[in-house]
Amino acid sequence: MSLPAARIIGLYDENAAEWDRLRSPGSLFEKPWLDRFLSLLGPGATVLDLGCGSGRPIAAYFIRNGYAVTGVDSSPALIALCRSRFPQNEWIAADMRPLNLGRRFDGVLAWDSFFHLNQDDQRAMFQIFARHVQPRGALMFTSGSHPGEVLSTFANEPLYHASLDSSEYRRLLHRHGFQVVGHVAEDPSCGEHTIWLARSTSPAEAPSTAA
Repeated sequence: MSLPAARIIGLYDENAAEWDRLRSPGSLFEKPWLDRFLSLLGPGATVLDLGCGSGRPIAAYFIRNGYAVTGVDSSPALIALCRSRFPQNEWIAADMRPLNLGRRFDGVLAWDSFFHLNQDDQRAMFQIFARHVQPRGALMFTSGSHPGEVLSTFANEPLYHASLDSSEYRRLLHRHGFQVVGHVAEDPSCGEHTIWLARSTSPAEAPSTAA
């Protein structure tokens, strides 16, 4: 599945308008989990949204509620939509995998984005998460519910997803200084999403990823 995995960035960038059309309207079914994430942050906290898409509806919800959002997405076309809608916020066209912004945020979110990375890239992302979260900050991401690689379809092309085993996600979180505070696999109240919510437990730099 190397070709579909490598096509993720181009697929979203070439079909940014269609993705925005599909995602922007409709209800914010993620709201209970977003509120739970925000409850771990203080008022006006900083949020790093990894894979922010077009900024709607999730980043828009945070901004509306007074949070300072920095959005990162690998698609320049989607970032352009964010900048046009929310010019007061910071939007960065970048791949999340080598990301090093040199600063930390009260909350880090990777909703429906992290799971497009292959398994090795997902393992490496936990160091990126730890590098960007404040002590006692929050991390929330969505994953698959079973280990392996699967394909769905977007814009008549294969859309790649991958997942690790839940026990490995727990080990990676613990190794990088996070404590799981909420986890539901295939949550029926949230569109069957598998959600992980964690909190940083240490003010130290991210520990080594060595076993």
